[in-house]
Amino acid sequence: MREESATAPRVVVVGGHSAGHIEPAMNLADALRRLEPTAEITALGTVRGLDTRLIPARGYPLELIPPVPLPRELNRALLGTPGRLRGSVAAAGAVLDRVRAEVVAGFGGYVALPAYLAARKRGLPIVVHEANARPGVANRLAARLTTHVFTAGLGVRLAHATAIGIPLRPSITGLDRPALRDEARRRFGLRPEGPVLMVTGGSQGARTINAAVSGAASALRAAGVQVLHITGPRHVVEVPDGDPPYVVVPYVDEMRYAYAAADFAICRSGAMTCAELGAVGLPAAYVPLPDRGGEQRLNAEPVVAAGGALLVDDDDFDRAWIETTL
Repeated sequence: MREESATAPRVVVVGGHSAGHIEPAMNLADALRRLEPTAEITALGTVRGLDTRLIPARGYPLELIPPVPLPRELNRALLGTPGRLRGSVAAAGAVLDRVRAEVVAGFGGYVALPAYLAARKRGLPIVVHEANARPGVANRLAARLTTHVFTAGLGVRLAHATAIGIPLRPSITGLDRPALRDEARRRFGLRPEGPVLMVTGGSQGARTINAAVSGAASALRAAGVQVLHITGPRHVVEVPDGDPPYVVVPYVDEMRYAYAAADFAICRSGAMTCAELGAVGLPAAYVPLPDRGGEQRLNAEPVVAAGGALLVDDDDFDRAWIETTL
């Protein structure tokens, strides 16, 4: 056993804060374990996001460092963070030393840049993956530190980039929605027959989406539409009991059941959401976040152009849109 441990690859994966960063990092970790069961994989994260909930549940040790939120643009605000960045780089470096890391694989987010810089200081190989159509600051900087740079799609402006897609779970890529439909609907208390609308604003929820869809609950029921509404932890809604069912849950750990239960989705257009809906073949109305430089709109546009989705501006998405268009 000791001999195996001495030769096992030691990898640190970094993708903290949001599910959009954490999920691909964990999916990579799972793939590494399938290829090499003895691999020693450590996740680097922060207490600020979903790290402490999602990562231990996937069975990986989690090391926490101070987060360093970065502006979306290379500007003076970025130059004002050197103190926080130094402390976080030191903390990341201590983790790399303790686990004797041989490579760092990062997916962006609040903890990525400190990890990249700590790895560079130690001469460790750095692997960068950018899921979004418009790269974040951490990955833009990291792409200048390594040639091992990968993106979800073609045309992403990032140095040394090679497009490979997004790491997804086999439970998503191999999902047979019709075969799992009845079980999935029972799981959520939905009827086996009739259309089901899945609603989600991503791991953090979306106030605009929650308000519009819950406000249209009566109209949806009148049209015979069941609803599975995943609100997120901070934007809970209350919908009176009625028929057909309108099921409200704050979070779903196994999204394959939500995808299998649904016929159509209303959602934000984070990179992971677009990739998973595309993989399982679920059509959607995407309501991109209006900020972050239009990043989410760019994520959705290829799916819309291919005929797999509708695109609705956040300002235009309301109860009336649902009642007249959906």
